[in-house]
Amino acid sequence: MKYKSVFISDVHLGTKDCKADLLNNFLSNIECENLFLVGDIIDGWKVQKNKLKWKESHTRVIRKVLGFSKNGTKVIYVAGNHDEFLRLIIPYKLVFGNIEVVNQYSYVGVDGKKYLVTHGDFFDGVVRLHKWLSFLGDTAYDFILSFNSKFNWFRHKLGFGYWSLSKYLKVKVKRAVDFIYKFEDTLSQYCKKRGFDGVICGHIHLAEIKDINGIRYMNDGDWVESCTALVEHLDGTWEIINWTKEKSNVDNVDSSSSYKQSSGHSRSSDVGISDTTKLPSKSGNNEDMDKVF
Repeated sequence: MKYKSVFISDVHLGTKDCKADLLNNFLSNIECENLFLVGDIIDGWKVQKNKLKWKESHTRVIRKVLGFSKNGTKVIYVAGNHDEFLRLIIPYKLVFGNIEVVNQYSYVGVDGKKYLVTHGDFFDGVVRLHKWLSFLGDTAYDFILSFNSKFNWFRHKLGFGYWSLSKYLKVKVKRAVDFIYKFEDTLSQYCKKRGFDGVICGHIHLAEIKDINGIRYMNDGDWVESCTALVEHLDGTWEIINWTKEKSNVDNVDSSSSYKQSSGHSRSSDVGISDTTKLPSKSGNNEDMDKVF
């Protein structure tokens, strides 16, 4: 599958719940001109807590990303709160294997619209104002994920399919969290004031495409539970890909090659797709990207 741009975030490499095998399979089945890593790719918080769970599949993700860069794909790493250690090097404009690290990025899509690409933690009241609460929430989230794994083991024994407790709870409390901290509204208002047509973010682990006060809000989800990516097709259409391939079918071959055509993966459009209309390009130059600091 070939795309103009692919956006992934919240992979949390270094944690036991990271779905690195599925991500490796996804990356092996796509081609793209631009690959955006929209924060929390590596979980530096686990390093701080001495709870790093690094697997070989996590190393393969790094190799595949480097393979994209080596083969001509423009790779941009937008730092998040879990990999905020990268923000220390941003002022020095260092490049790792042709991968550029930034705080946020201005991207002009095929449709000619300008999108702010940011992880989103700068607009989260919990992380920005009370970092200790965010650490506490991270610990609680780990507990829920651990409980969820045991719960689904029993469901499997009883013949039932997988069910995500943490995702269910997140959807249930999302409205309350949004009401208190107004994450999405704050992002949209910021973009409108700065002259952006839309925003592409991660951080809250909930993939979605919708319009908020005339601003296109797009969240690419995560690779801990949902296993979703935001993609821009060559015709300018935006879509959330829900990568639900079974683990038994995951390609675990250790390869730095980034391009391998999919032979039969079906795309799911059941995750917050508000508009899949083909949008004509307003700009002849689709490479018009500039950094925002």
